[in-house]
Amino acid sequence: MTRTAAWRAPSLRRRLLLGILLPVVAFIGFNTLSLYRQTLTSLNTAYDRTLLASAKTISEQLDVSGYDDAAQLRAIVPYAALEAFEADNQSHMFYRISTLQGEMVSGFAELPAWQGRIPDRPPYAALVDFYDDQFRGERVRVAVLLQPVASASGRGMAVIQVAETLEVRETLALQILWNTLARQALLIAVIALTVVIVVQRATRSVRQLSQQLQARPDGDLSPIAASSAPRELQPLIDSTNQVMQRLQHLLRHQKRFVRDTSHQLRTPLAVLKTQVQSALRGDVPPHQALREISDTVDRATQLANQMLALAKVEQLRQQSTPPPTRFDDLLRAVALDLSPLIAQRDLDFGIQTEPATVRAHEWMLRELARNLLHNAIRHAPQGSELAVDLRCNDHQWCSPSATMAAASTMNWPPAFSSPSRRATCAPAAAWVWPSAMKLCRRWAAALR
Repeated sequence: MTRTAAWRAPSLRRRLLLGILLPVVAFIGFNTLSLYRQTLTSLNTAYDRTLLASAKTISEQLDVSGYDDAAQLRAIVPYAALEAFEADNQSHMFYRISTLQGEMVSGFAELPAWQGRIPDRPPYAALVDFYDDQFRGERVRVAVLLQPVASASGRGMAVIQVAETLEVRETLALQILWNTLARQALLIAVIALTVVIVVQRATRSVRQLSQQLQARPDGDLSPIAASSAPRELQPLIDSTNQVMQRLQHLLRHQKRFVRDTSHQLRTPLAVLKTQVQSALRGDVPPHQALREISDTVDRATQLANQMLALAKVEQLRQQSTPPPTRFDDLLRAVALDLSPLIAQRDLDFGIQTEPATVRAHEWMLRELARNLLHNAIRHAPQGSELAVDLRCNDHQWCSPSATMAAASTMNWPPAFSSPSRRATCAPAAAWVWPSAMKLCRRWAAALR
């Protein structure tokens, strides 16, 4: 696998890191926002209390003459009274004193008059309201205090507005935000480092297993010895060992097949070469030489077909449990396929079958039936009688038999026969192919 393909492939470590870090980062981000808002609320509450104190200080400088609607308010408020509440000269404070009817008494006349109402539950024990506004192009925070004023000569109600610019609040808010982000970033870094270390240690066994497999020489299919691997990896290791065992078995079978095939074909090929050389030298008549070569080619073809059939049997052995197959239908179909050969031999052919279901691969069953019938037809005398009979005895064994000069009976276990019933393959006829013997042993059938 190339580096690009390896990078695009799903990574267990990347999934673990993303699966852990993304929720943590999302939670910390939400927590940071919530903490920042709470801090701003606390900061506004503290500075709003300062505005309220400024308004109360101004109320102490008020005097009144007259009563109620005829009351006349007087105020002597030096600006120095507000300087004590300005924070390090970074913010500026403004005030306005008026009556309930909006009549200006003292202060900054351009400060917008209050148009709201006192909350039903004010935050302090006073008739006070807080709101944001614009003054001289700057954002300001305004506190409004409704203060009763009484003297020996009168009684009235004063509306005191105290406004403060937001430089200090914004500066402190940014400072709090950066400090909070720095702490949360440090927390994320510590968590990420911890997660990376833990994930690296948790996946170390996977990397060691990968390195162990990569270091193996070519052709080494021995089981993986990883007893110290984590419990979660044991099923994967066991499954890999099973696959290696099957591959080892298949490779042994392939080597054996190549060896047997080369050994079996060596003789007919050597004979064929001798016959061709003899024909070229003129030792035998051309017609006889061609007939002998044809016979040798037929035997070599028959041998090759047998070897291929054996290889197919071994391949099907690796597959899962075969489905049930109707043996009687398949036997009749094979007999129909071989009808030209029966007619060529001028045989009096007959077939009788009973319903029979066996659990076997259809190809293997068809190959075995074709093998037996083909050999029975070939070895039957010209013009003789050949009868094929398929019977199931007490639902335990299915017995297809070919009756002629030499007879063959095959006992076959049905689809639901007892597994303990076993028979040995012992051919009584010399003309049974080796592939039929191997098919017979595959299902514990018997040739008698």
